[in-house]
Amino acid sequence: MIELAEIEAARARIAGAVVRTPLVRLHVADAPAEIYLKLENLQPINSFKIRGATNAVMQAPAGAWAKGLVTASAGNMAQGVAWTARELGVPATIAVPDHAPEAKTAAIERLGGRVLKITYDEWWNAIVAGRLDGVDGLFVHPVQDPGVIAGNGTIGLEILEDLPDPDAVVIPYGGGGLTTGIASAVKALRPGTRIVTAEPDTAAALAAALAAGHPADVDYRPSFVDGSGSRRVLDSMWPLVAPLVDDAVAVPVAEVAAAVRTLAERVRVIAEGAGALAPAAALSGRAGAGKVVRVVSGGNINLDKLAEILGGADG
Repeated sequence: MIELAEIEAARARIAGAVVRTPLVRLHVADAPAEIYLKLENLQPINSFKIRGATNAVMQAPAGAWAKGLVTASAGNMAQGVAWTARELGVPATIAVPDHAPEAKTAAIERLGGRVLKITYDEWWNAIVAGRLDGVDGLFVHPVQDPGVIAGNGTIGLEILEDLPDPDAVVIPYGGGGLTTGIASAVKALRPGTRIVTAEPDTAAALAAALAAGHPADVDYRPSFVDGSGSRRVLDSMWPLVAPLVDDAVAVPVAEVAAAVRTLAERVRVIAEGAGALAPAAALSGRAGAGKVVRVVSGGNINLDKLAEILGGADG
């Protein structure tokens, strides 16, 4: 768990660099719960990742990033790091898995970042090791950096300011940094609120770990839900995540696609696959009843993929 004081300090540190995103009600007549959406897709990079990236870099001494910033990301943290590097006037090098969507890699390049496409195995190894061999600069870990996690936790502070009594908060789970940050804030201020994670059923590593009682490898299959799920929960994150999560939900990819359509039709919100995971879990009833907050983590989706899904494709 990240200390509440660290999260509050992060909020002060990143004020002005990020948007305080709205919490809006999703009105669906047959919904199994009173559903609210935390719209992180409205950030300048269309993703929550700007919070953690900004906080982590602003905490580091200036000399640490003099040669630039480096990260390994499926796309959204990459944009957060590239955005911050541009603001600092230093280069950014981003390693992405070779199946990363064009919408995300193009956005990195628009921000002036250098995209380095590598295999998924090489990319995953960079995340596990916390470095990218052969590249100079400050490596901003997309998941386990305490500054990143504290920055992510500011979302939890905002949720409870706008809705003081949620029964559950549903968070898309990728590497654990978003979940740990938000859950640390929520559990510190309202311990009775349930924390539920959502992953695609093609890469539900946290659900498997909670069932086994320890991190375990799963049969990872890439899907359009590229910003969430993995082959295994990071060993370094397991001690942080396990005490905070009350339930982990594996969501069929077809249901995630249906949630993308629902968000577009009902509230005119564009969500990427990971961004629609939490809404999909809540709409299915898997997140329980009562007041349920779903974190729409991002909206970076290829337009051709979005068109396919809006046309009825299952992803």
